[in-house]
Amino acid sequence: MNKIFRIAKEEWRLWLRSKVIVLATLIVAVLLTTTSVLTVNRVASEQSQRLAQQVAAEETFFAQPDRHPHRMVHYGHYAFRPPPPLAAFEPGVDAVTGQSIFLEGHRQNTAMFADTKAAADLGGFASLTPASLYQLLLPLLLIVLGHALLLRERESGTLAVMLAQGQSGLSLATGKAIALLAVIAIFMLPLIVVAIHSVLRGENALTAAGLVGSYFVYLCLWGTIVLAASIILKQRAVSLGALIFIWLFAALIVPRLAINASSAAIDAPGKIESDLVMLAEQRKLGDGHNAADPAFQQLQKEVLEQYDVEKIEDLPINWRGVVASFSESELTDLLNIYAENRMEQEASQSHLFNLFGLASPAIAVGSASRSLAGTDLATHHRFLRESEALRFDFVQSLNEVHANELSYADDMNRSSDPEAERRTRVNSAAWRVLDEFRFVPDSASDRMNRAAFPFAMLILWLVLAGAATFLAARRVRV
Repeated sequence: MNKIFRIAKEEWRLWLRSKVIVLATLIVAVLLTTTSVLTVNRVASEQSQRLAQQVAAEETFFAQPDRHPHRMVHYGHYAFRPPPPLAAFEPGVDAVTGQSIFLEGHRQNTAMFADTKAAADLGGFASLTPASLYQLLLPLLLIVLGHALLLRERESGTLAVMLAQGQSGLSLATGKAIALLAVIAIFMLPLIVVAIHSVLRGENALTAAGLVGSYFVYLCLWGTIVLAASIILKQRAVSLGALIFIWLFAALIVPRLAINASSAAIDAPGKIESDLVMLAEQRKLGDGHNAADPAFQQLQKEVLEQYDVEKIEDLPINWRGVVASFSESELTDLLNIYAENRMEQEASQSHLFNLFGLASPAIAVGSASRSLAGTDLATHHRFLRESEALRFDFVQSLNEVHANELSYADDMNRSSDPEAERRTRVNSAAWRVLDEFRFVPDSASDRMNRAAFPFAMLILWLVLAGAATFLAARRVRV
């Protein structure tokens, strides 16, 4: 065992003597530290800002004066999605999906205000995140450090001496692996610090540990691939070229192919096309602002029969409020069908993309990372569903006030009669129908379950690479 550690120590001594390796390591370390600090500060600021904006939006809604309830339906409300603590490491899809939604009657708005402010705040670091550095740059650093681990011994002639002294190929490979493992352990420290910071800000310790474990396995996988190449190949240039090609293929080429393949295999119609089709269907439902629309004749007949009256003026409830409530329900059912279809298509595309983790460990670790951080597509879809439930509940509650607390005659005459208009103003206490909205990440178990499959792919990659390295090390010859 002492001989194995001496091999690892000697490898470190050689690395520290190489100006190129030291400079490359320092550059990666500075990038990683700078990006982590900037991202942590930005996410902490955004989290507090969005929570404050959510509270302010509710207070503004509640502070509205007495007015017609349908005016409050159109006044609307905002729902905000604050970034989870681990978004400081893995922003995931948050940068492109938008973080807030304006909620109003008769329509489902899309999420807006995507994370463009970060580009201005971070300048040249805008496209860099700690997760992208771990996924792309650290494997490159391991390649620079380790592409000649055993080749150096072979080229200098020391390999023959060490083998003649009784050192086995496995012990040599183990010593080199320990040297690389020490590098990986050092570069895991920033991630561990970010994970601890996220736990202090309310993140679940299990998901934070899972994120650290995923990237540790990922970097160990790259270290194993690098070690295998230095054992199997006979020339430094060939080893370096082959490893760079593997990195390009796994980290850049396969992800791009995966995006194109998933988009081509599961074609999702564009927003304009979907809106045109949905608008045609929407017209068939009738205009909720026009209680005399022919689309509501059957509803009128049923309501008159229910209350055993002949005319809508004789109803004990406001017919216009009934129509508004019925129309909103029918329209929401239609909108939800299209929204769910869209989300199912996006989820299918995402699932197909994640399957390419079998061809690229970078895709596998990215998928696990987003799931554990709570910044994946599934979390965004849950935000859309929960905000839509909030929208529907407060709109329908106001429609219920419209139907039960306003006179139909006053409602019909409020545009021409100031007194009728005054009587249709509902006391502002009615605005309390709005529920408090606080979006929180999924439970640790749900996120761990979503990350299980990509993590299993990483383990499979590591086992295969480890087996190849073990077999190659057993056959080391001069």
